[in-house]
Amino acid sequence: MEDSTRVSVETDEEFESGRFHEDSGEVSVGDTTFRFSVDAPSDDAAADEEGPNPNDNRTEGPGDDADMSESADPRRIGPLSAIPSKSTIRCEAVKGRRGVEVILQRNGDDVLAWRNSCPHEPQVRLDPGGGALVYGDKIVCREHGARFECDDGFCTSGPCRGQELDPIGVEVRDTGVYLSDDRFEAGNLLE
Repeated sequence: MEDSTRVSVETDEEFESGRFHEDSGEVSVGDTTFRFSVDAPSDDAAADEEGPNPNDNRTEGPGDDADMSESADPRRIGPLSAIPSKSTIRCEAVKGRRGVEVILQRNGDDVLAWRNSCPHEPQVRLDPGGGALVYGDKIVCREHGARFECDDGFCTSGPCRGQELDPIGVEVRDTGVYLSDDRFEAGNLLE
């Protein structure tokens, strides 16, 4: 399956969510397990739909050799210039065939990243697409109004006050942003 599928399972006490790049899998929370299977398109339909992936950070073309260029590094999320400072942009951090949605925000020459999830209700995404709400130096949950410091993800007000966003390690090298978090193998922008 070329596109990823977001799967979430919630019980009264727990929540688990992930992105899957395979045709089948499962997500478990406590005693609850959600198993799924997605029918793959026929070979003819798949051939008709094939084309370049605009989110693919790897480059390929005439004259390329087997050496990995910096832009072909699977841990490269994208160019620093694509990361906003007054909003966020989404990316996916991947390990194996599972992915986690992440939000990125530029802070001067640095980039900060967190799991795209409110600690109060983890199934609520801070950035549903098009950027999270940012007022001053705070990321604001659209659902609950919780406010998180842009520098460390600490919640200063709202139903999850005192909690923090789940940080994802990233680093800036030259003009690119790369995953530095050992929990993941690859990353790519979603927008």
